[in-house]
Amino acid sequence: MTTSAGTSMQGKTPKSKLREYAEALIVAAILALFIRTFVVQAFKIPSGSMEDTLLIGDHLLVNKFLYGIKIPFTDSRFLTIRHPERGDIVVFEFPEDKEKGYFQRRDFIKRVIGTPGDVIEVRNKQVYLNGELYTIPQEIHKESDVLGEKYGPRDFMKPVTVPEGKYFVMGDNRDRSYDSRFWGFVDEEAIKGLAFIKYWSWDRDDLTPRWSRIGRPIH
Repeated sequence: MTTSAGTSMQGKTPKSKLREYAEALIVAAILALFIRTFVVQAFKIPSGSMEDTLLIGDHLLVNKFLYGIKIPFTDSRFLTIRHPERGDIVVFEFPEDKEKGYFQRRDFIKRVIGTPGDVIEVRNKQVYLNGELYTIPQEIHKESDVLGEKYGPRDFMKPVTVPEGKYFVMGDNRDRSYDSRFWGFVDEEAIKGLAFIKYWSWDRDDLTPRWSRIGRPIH
């Protein structure tokens, strides 16, 4: 076939089409990996420790560049916009998995309660920040009993000072959250990003979408 410009055009062979498809898939995969590593990542909520802010079956997106872009296989970051702040809901590598293999490490999601230099204490289920009662609208208590100090730090925890470069985190479902009261602080380099929106939610009991939660920002 000859075009009006006199240039010869021949149909593409199946082999060349296959190569184009393969190249497009490779580029798409690289782009998706780049976005997942440096920009935004999807997570699913598997437990009730953040109820009622986040429910089991909520799917959310996490901003991975706000706290700085992490250089792969290192603890270094660059282009940091800001550091985690009190009230942020963050996804992080569980500190007790630090010595495990990469694919054995678990991601946790909690709310930042204490930032470097803060003094945190728990008395009778209530959180005290720098000596003052600290409450937030999102916190809930689903257990009516109060556990004494000898039963662990859930309802009573002696004052601790958050070290530099670390954070004290708690679940909004205070009575059913395994958090900094039990295992200590989160290193800033272990924090992957800030949870900012629910893009999907599935009720596994009713087997139906929770339409009212989809597209809602996370506070």
